[in-house]
Amino acid sequence: MHDLDLTSLRLFVAVCETRNIARAAEQHHIVASAISKRIAQLESTLGQVLVERNRRGIAITGAGEILLEHARGMLAGADRVARDMAAFGKGIKGQVRVLASVSSIAEFLPDDIASFLQVPEHREIRIDIEEALSRDVVRGLREGLAPLAVLWDAADLEGLQTRPYRSDHLAIVANPSHPIAGRKRCAFEETLDYDHVGLPASTAVHTMLARAAAIIGKAISYRAVVSTFDASLRCVRANLGIAVVPREVAEPVASTYGLKVLPLTDPWAQRRFAICFHDEKRLSPAARALAAHLQSLATPHATDPGGRRASRQ
Repeated sequence: MHDLDLTSLRLFVAVCETRNIARAAEQHHIVASAISKRIAQLESTLGQVLVERNRRGIAITGAGEILLEHARGMLAGADRVARDMAAFGKGIKGQVRVLASVSSIAEFLPDDIASFLQVPEHREIRIDIEEALSRDVVRGLREGLAPLAVLWDAADLEGLQTRPYRSDHLAIVANPSHPIAGRKRCAFEETLDYDHVGLPASTAVHTMLARAAAIIGKAISYRAVVSTFDASLRCVRANLGIAVVPREVAEPVASTYGLKVLPLTDPWAQRRFAICFHDEKRLSPAARALAAHLQSLATPHATDPGGRRASRQ
């Protein structure tokens, strides 16, 4: 097999995303026939039909779906090479790309990276943080989109090396007028009689709560579904419902928003985060230094809602 041409792969991805050769040609400022020719060359090289034309545009075949997944990874790698070389030319001595879950960025990761960069020998290192859902963080790490990832350690991390990082505690956030607001803490089961404000079904928090409710044999009634913790807090302030939010996110702004924060007493509400990578020995010196710094900030013990220190098994 001849080496795959990146330009052809880029045009193939554009066709798959637009489902139309003419629109892809407009995006890339070339004629449609040139794209058709490149796709035909890809099909000849791979010995597979990649797209099928129909009245509405094109349909991707099974072989095309496989190539699309690989092509995106290859193009992302090529783009990283170009950016890294440009950064090197500007005198940056190290660059680390980190994939991170929404919760880790909302809570502590930016401050921890800032403290890393304040160390004199780290000041010429550049850190790029990309936020994604936990499942996409894992997929991106497996596909080589970044050397490091930070996410909840309950994700499927099989085959990856991990190091402990910080922990957080999920809590109920309620409007002061809500019936549950007078409590100091509560169990998740006690909240299921009330309307919730939730995150999308694709998020780790939504999956965890759905599983917990199913075990109890009840369902969660969502009055609103929003995309961020901040939006959740705003909905709670408007008394649209209660929300499950990390205590570390809610408490710093609770007084400003006029909200009550009730830590959940359920064991699963104490979440642990992990630093993940393929092989520590293959990390660049900058990435290895960052991983070591983040690990040094790992939470040594969990604290239960009553304030007692609890061993993390």
